[in-house]
Amino acid sequence: MPRRSTPKRGEVERPLLSDSVDFDGAAECLKTLAHPGRLRLVSLLLEGRYPVGVLAEATALSPSVTSEHLRLLERCGLLRSEREGRRVFYSVAEPLLVKIIGCVHDRFAA
Repeated sequence: MPRRSTPKRGEVERPLLSDSVDFDGAAECLKTLAHPGRLRLVSLLLEGRYPVGVLAEATALSPSVTSEHLRLLERCGLLRSEREGRRVFYSVAEPLLVKIIGCVHDRFAA
């Protein structure tokens, strides 16, 4: 098993994944997140709670495609939904998503 070395001057300590990590679950959620439409949806939801129609319009996806993406993200535990009458509102359930989206932004922003 690799040992952590002390970071050298100017280096950032990087955490290693331990054997207690559910690698299969982590990979499944990361695969689910790794879609342009879903990344956009999560990015919007980090700003607040929105109904499907607003998210569909903001991402230029059809409501049915938007609903499917949201359902997959919810199944992974990344989002939560709340029904209010005929509308379903989505919000972020996993607060650490802000760090993941931040990493994506830092790496891929123009």
